Amino acid sequence: MSTQLLHDLIEPVANFINGKTIDPALADELNTHFPHDGEWYQNLLSICNRGTEEGWICQHEAGGIRFGRVIKPSADLHNLSVDIVLMKDVVGPHHAHPNGEIDLILPLTDGAAFDGTSEGWKVYPPGSAHKPTVTGGEAFVLYLLPEGAIEFTRN
Repeated sequence: MSTQLLHDLIEPVANFINGKTIDPALADELNTHFPHDGEWYQNLLSICNRGTEEGWICQHEAGGIRFGRVIKPSADLHNLSVDIVLMKDVVGPHHAHPNGEIDLILPLTDGAAFDGTSEGWKVYPPGSAHKPTVTGGEAFVLYLLPEGAIEFTRN
């Protein structure tokens, strides 16, 4: 397996997002077009599991969080980067999203939630910030970051 499979799966999402406002309403649209109970989602979950086993997803670890930037921003993904983290009942480092953050929550444990969302899409607008938190078990979180922009802070 390789990043090309992930890239090919993310490309229609990047095309869908292109030109849209990065705000919480976008999550509703993404949940409709790329639902958590659909084949696309199951394929992505399979890639996350296999890529983690093979070591090309979540290849770094710090503070109980496995993480990694799998795809750098590129024109063919409309300058979105793809980061994937694996978290289990943990609060991550505070960071800001200069251009917004588009997240897909893929729980591995029933009831696991990322910042209160149990599965599917969550969107933070440009200028927002948070301490990413997974409660109730373990979950992958896929981050699409416009221009790959993220700013870690000390809050």
